[in-house]
Amino acid sequence: MKIILVASVFALSSLTAAAATPDEIAASLDKGAAFLLASQNEEGYWSDKQMPALTALPVWALSQWRADAQGAVAKGVAYVLSTQRDDGGFYVPKPGRGGSGLGNYNTSVCLSALFVSGKAPATALLKAREYIASSQLTGDDTMAGGFGYDKISRRRYADLSNTAYALDAMHRTSSLEELRQGGRRVDVDWDKALAFVDNLLKKDGPDAGGAAYNERTPQGGSTTNASGRVSLRAYGSMTYAAVLSMCHANLDRGDPRVKNALEYCQKFWSLDENPGMGSQGLYYFYDILARALSAANVDKVGEHVWRDELAAKLISLQKPDGSWSNDNNRFWEADPVLCTSFAMLALELSCK
Repeated sequence: MKIILVASVFALSSLTAAAATPDEIAASLDKGAAFLLASQNEEGYWSDKQMPALTALPVWALSQWRADAQGAVAKGVAYVLSTQRDDGGFYVPKPGRGGSGLGNYNTSVCLSALFVSGKAPATALLKAREYIASSQLTGDDTMAGGFGYDKISRRRYADLSNTAYALDAMHRTSSLEELRQGGRRVDVDWDKALAFVDNLLKKDGPDAGGAAYNERTPQGGSTTNASGRVSLRAYGSMTYAAVLSMCHANLDRGDPRVKNALEYCQKFWSLDENPGMGSQGLYYFYDILARALSAANVDKVGEHVWRDELAAKLISLQKPDGSWSNDNNRFWEADPVLCTSFAMLALELSCK
């Protein structure tokens, strides 16, 4: 269903020449939608047939904006449903690669998108919830409670990005459990998930309040303290992923952990880069920022009216053909379908 935009012109931001008007936002979304509609394969998928999440993201973006895109959305939904395996996950198996085709990532994105579309049977979505819940790591170490890319992996692994996607999908679709037969309810262990996230939050130092990707992969670099302990650095998109995850775990912005994370976001506020990562993962950063601040019910980060600034920034980055893309291909962001979906999802949240 098309989002109803506010009627008034947004106020000027402290760091932008002028906020985008509702008509400008609507026009930008229409151009992005037109690009996605023109980019869909005849079989219903987008970008990569082996990655159902890359079809689910445009389904998600179009479902929330264009009433006249429902034919394309239905074809995309049908394709995603065709990738569901017997275990409930949405993925294309890749034997010999130590996993199941990024099953957790694909299933989490697909579950959210299918739910938003309103075009998928509840039985399929309930099976996907079972898959995600069964993918959460158990045990007593610092990985427990988190999620990795795959349910089955050669090594024990979890990261904050996959965990945020999984928790967002489970929180978003929790109402489906009312439809499950037999009185049984499927969910993740939210206390364990919160403990996993909390372990990745920096408690002191220059990164205090921020969150790292995981304990092992130095995507944002690392530091060594006086005792010689190596600590992975926090960075922007993971801090917003932490905020989103904590809000879904029923913490509000008054909780010290959420409060500290939002203070980190204020300290390192930027829409010109993914703080700590530069141009890497920039459009993922825009999307997770918008979802996190919306979930936290935050209208301003310090003096920054984030919806105004984000809308103006995204419109300024849109290409003449209606697409968005990143010159830095880290995390597949040279793909205009991926970036256009992220940009539209963020822009849609900026006008709520």
